[in-house]
This record gives sequence, structure tokens and C-alpha cells, in this order.
Amino acid sequence: MLKSDIQYVKGVGPKRALILGKIDIHSIYDLLFYFPRGYEDRRTQTEKNEFEFIETDILSGSVVDYFEIYTSSSLRIFKIIVSSSGREFECLIFRKASRKYDVFEPLKKKIKKGDEIFLVGSVENDFFKPKFNVEEIYFKSDDELKINFNRIVPVYLLTSNIDNKTFRKIVFSALNDNVDYINEIFPYDLTIKRNLLPRKIAVEQIHFPKDVSMLLRARHRFIYEELLLMALAWNFKKRETKRIKKNHSYTVNRNLLTPFKKNMGFEFTGSQKKAINEIFRDMQSSHPMTRLLAGDVGSGKTVVAISACLLAVENSHQCCFMAPTEILAEQHYITFKKFLSNLDIRYELLTSSTPKSKKRDIEKRLENGDIDILIGTHSVIGDNIKFKDLTLIVVDEQHRFGVRQRATLRQKGENIDMLVMTATPIPRTLFLALYGDLELSTLSDMPRDRKPVKTFHLLEEDAFKKTKEYLKKGVQAYIVFPLIDESDKVEVKSLLVEVERIKKEFYDYRVGIIYGRMKSSDKQKVMQDFLDKKIDILCATQVIEVGIDVANACVMIIESAERFGIASLHQLRGRVGRGARESFCFLVSNVKSGDAYERIKAICETTNGFELAQKDAYLRGVGEVLGVRQHGDMELKIASVARDKEIFEQAMVDAEEVTKDDPLLSKKEHQSLRNVLNEIYGKSLKLIDLN
Repeated sequence: MLKSDIQYVKGVGPKRALILGKIDIHSIYDLLFYFPRGYEDRRTQTEKNEFEFIETDILSGSVVDYFEIYTSSSLRIFKIIVSSSGREFECLIFRKASRKYDVFEPLKKKIKKGDEIFLVGSVENDFFKPKFNVEEIYFKSDDELKINFNRIVPVYLLTSNIDNKTFRKIVFSALNDNVDYINEIFPYDLTIKRNLLPRKIAVEQIHFPKDVSMLLRARHRFIYEELLLMALAWNFKKRETKRIKKNHSYTVNRNLLTPFKKNMGFEFTGSQKKAINEIFRDMQSSHPMTRLLAGDVGSGKTVVAISACLLAVENSHQCCFMAPTEILAEQHYITFKKFLSNLDIRYELLTSSTPKSKKRDIEKRLENGDIDILIGTHSVIGDNIKFKDLTLIVVDEQHRFGVRQRATLRQKGENIDMLVMTATPIPRTLFLALYGDLELSTLSDMPRDRKPVKTFHLLEEDAFKKTKEYLKKGVQAYIVFPLIDESDKVEVKSLLVEVERIKKEFYDYRVGIIYGRMKSSDKQKVMQDFLDKKIDILCATQVIEVGIDVANACVMIIESAERFGIASLHQLRGRVGRGARESFCFLVSNVKSGDAYERIKAICETTNGFELAQKDAYLRGVGEVLGVRQHGDMELKIASVARDKEIFEQAMVDAEEVTKDDPLLSKKEHQSLRNVLNEIYGKSLKLIDLN
């Protein structure tokens, strides 16, 4: 019954079904489990509580007078004078005019002086009499009154051509006719253990709650349900991975690893050694490696990843090193050249800017096994890219790739080992939610010669003055701008406009420029020139946020710093302080208050990436911090791992217990749970296979 087409619900029909299909509502089940994005408290008597309602005003009273106001524009206004509690309100309804019909005709036919009416909207206090901008109007005889007035009312995120008033009516009707078909998916002992509302009651109360207490219990039920299903999915995924046997192997013979270590010219840190041991152990096991390497900016993730690549190559296998942007892929290519210059290793760079002839050559050599390491952007997962013996994939800045892209990469070889990296410090609970199919290695300490970057909030003239002082000592500097070109929409400094001014200001120094739209070969030349000290000041956009590694670059000026988020400011700052010399970051901005000021203040106060990530999550929310939808490919309807971490920890414990006794959820009491899990994470997301 719940799988019936949505068009057969009262008030829907074929045309409205197409509209609902745009928000993925195709069946009655989809409708009932399409949860509100918030609630309005339209009760005349409200209890004290801490629940955050969407702001709205309500008004009830009798009609004193009414008339239509004509305007010269296409806007039509209907004014109703309403008497309420001894005061008169001017209530205004706005509509766009239509050539086909009178937009207020239905209201004119219905309304009479003396009628008791109920209004939802917003009050504006006027000098003469208060005005009320009307969003919804109801009469005492309306059936919809009980759905929309004197109660907690759901507000949904909808597409155009359907409003909340209509949608509520559809949901209310569907609930009345179908709520008894909603079955419990949890075993009885689990609902008792976690004091959960039965699923049927929770569905009713999440749409049309009796009071705040029941609303909170309904929300808790579905937050827990979503997080338990996620935890179970990751359990199954890990178990599936451990069942797979790979047909390749590795032996640590150090033909390449030892000379690479000598080339580096520095010792691995303790956490780098630990991470390399964990990665090598995984690679030498009989199951495919799935490991996340997390480390703050400048902690040395790249050399750990190169070590893994060399283990693959010295065992005559191929590996693929994938980055999210061209400039990061290009920087990795330069890093490979720096550390592997005297080693017998064949590596190539492939991005969308690679010339066609060069690309065809790479494709041919790759398939023949004449390339050991392919470095590139998402171009490396193109249909034409075929490896002879790919056994290892390294993915940098993992949070910019989803679960499905990881799966696509895996299909380039058979039972491939995968190492993914991120510079976003991730709390344990968030890690388990985002990357539950991965093991975790963390780089917790910085290379010994690194000094924390001193960060200051300055006016531009002071930043320039200090930068000149340091340039005289032989160091190099970055000047970063938020935009490439001038913009009519925002008054911030742009790279192409300002670079000429920078050249005049720093006339004694050689100024270079780099931005994303440049040709790949031009970007590589600029980066190499900067590395070779042929450029003193590199003017850039945010493209240098990740990847650029120049030890002698010790000063950074970030123009219009208020335009950047905490994560970007921290990543940009990480481009300096990569050598033994003292380094500085100057944040140029006139802001003195607000969220932008709080971001700048946070960056000046600490260089600890974990603290900054927590602050960023507080100011912006986890989804924005990670730069993707809240959970990559796994979009949650109601739960938030950052907010609901205690519930998620309970769900993880329960998922372990359930699967310990019943690994395949094959027992009768787990059948419904298994069906829902398979529907979401099997058929829809294709993350697991329960068939």
C-alpha cells in the first residue's frame, strides 16, 4: 500500500505528481517520510520550551471591512480590516495579477463582514494602526483550519508550483488513510532499550505534533533510525571488504624506498613512521586496503603517500595519484620530480589541460604498462584510461570526492588498495560517519624544523611595510586575492586589477601571477620559477590553497580576508612555514565585528587545525566545512552527525551488538530492518549488497 503511486493520494493527481517527483516523492512512503525542515508555533497558548521555531505571527478576529486596491503594476492587493482584542489591524494580501482570471474572486465570494477569520503572516507596527502581511487566511468553516491553525505546524522544503498549505493538506490526508500500514523496523528490545516512539506514532508526530515533547521524541526516533542504518551500512561494507581476497601482493625490498628516503633530506616524524607501517601492513594483507590518512596542513601526508606508491612500483605494479584540482595535481607532479629525480620510475601528469596528442600517448603507455605512476585530476577515471596492472589508488583531499567516485576509481583495477588523504581535521564520530568503510591513520606531529606561522590582522599599508622588511632578508612572499577579475556585485580586491599596483608597490622585486584559468604549462612554469627563486612575490587566487610547497616562502598577505572561510584561511596559511625559517601571515581586512571578524580572530589565535575545524563547524555547520553535501553521497534527512554525536555513538554500539548476534540480519525480528537498509544503502546508494 505504501508503495502506491503518489498520484492516487487525495489532492494530488497526475499533474501534481510530476511536481512532487522533482523532490523525489514518487510513492506514499516517500511522502510520509519526507520530513519537515522546521516548524511554526501557531498555538494561541504556548508552553515555555527551548525548541527553535520558525518565526511567524498569527491573528484571529472579525472582519470589519474589506476591499481591493488596484495598482499600476501587476501587483494586486486585498485589504481586510480586522478587529482583534479591541484593536483594529490592516491586513494585506498580495497577489500577482493574472490575465485569465480575477486572483481574488474566490476570496470575494467567501468573505463577509462580521466573519471570524484566522490569519498567518507577520505584523508590522504602523504609526496609525498595525499592519498584518497575510501569508495564509482561514475561515471558521474551513476543514483546513485544524491542520494549519492553533497547533505546531510543519514547514517543508518544496519546489515551485506547490505551497506549504497545499502540501500539508496532502500529507494530512495520506497519514489518515495510510498510517496503519507503517510497520516497526526495530526489534522490540531495541525500542525499549533506547526509549523510542513506535515508528507509526513517530511519523504522525513528526508531521503534526501534539506538543513540543512529542515533536522532540519523534525527531529523536528518526535521528536514531537514520544513524543506526548508517552504522549498519558501514558494518556491512567493512565486512564485504574483508571477505574480498586480492590477487596481488607486495614485498618491502627497499630498492626504491631507501634512495627516496635519502633524497628527502629529512627524517620522518614519529606519526609518519607509524602511518607508513599501518599502510604497508594493509597493503601486504590479503584484503584490499581502505585507509584514510588525516593530517593537518604541513604535516607531511604527501611523502607518506609517495612511500606507498613506491612500494607498489618496486613490486612491478602501477598506481594512480588523484587530486581534486589541476593546480594541486601539478604541484604533486613537481613534488614527485623533486623526490624521485634520480630513481628509475616512470610517472606522468594527466589533467583536462593535457594536450590531446600527449593524452593519447599517456593512454597507450599506461595500458602497455610503460607508466608506473599516473598523477592527475578526475581525468584519471575517464573511460579511455586503462591500466595494465593498477593495484594502488591515492586520493588527495578526500572530502571533495564522494563514495561513488571512490567506487568508480576502484573499477580501474581488480580488488585495488586505496589510500585517501584529507587535511580537514576530523573528530572521531564525524570520521566514522563520513568514512565508516575506512581505517584511520593520523599525522599528529609536525616535521621537527617547522615553526608555527605567526598570524596578524592588519591594514594593508602595515602588511606591505612588514613584508618588505622580510623580503630584504631573502625570503619570498605570496599575496592572495579572493577574485581573479573585478566584480560589480562585491567590492573586494581582484587579482588581475591589483597585480599592476603590486608591481609598482614592490618595484624592487620580481612579481609573478598564478590563477586557475591559466594554461597548465604556464602554471607549472610559474610554480617552478617560484621554487627556483626566480620570482620574489607570487600573486595568486585561492588556487594555491592546497599543494604549493616552497620552503623559502615565509610571508603571506591575504587581501579581503573577510571573504574567506576558516578552512580556506588555514589552508592558505599552510603554504608558508614549510621550512626552518620564521613565517608570517597577514590578514588584510577592515572588518571589526560579525562572523567574518570571528573567523579572522580565530585564525590569529591558533594554528591548531582541529580547534579551527570545531570553530568552523560552530560558525557554519559541518556540511559547509567539508565542502560537500553533509555526508558526501549519504544525504541524511534529519540527523546531523556533529549535533547528534551522542545518538550516533549509541547507534554504533547497537549496530555492533545487532550484527554480532545476527551478521546478515537474517533473523525474523531483523527482517524489516534489513529491507529498509537494503532499500537505502543497497538499491539506492549501491554501497552494499544484501541480496
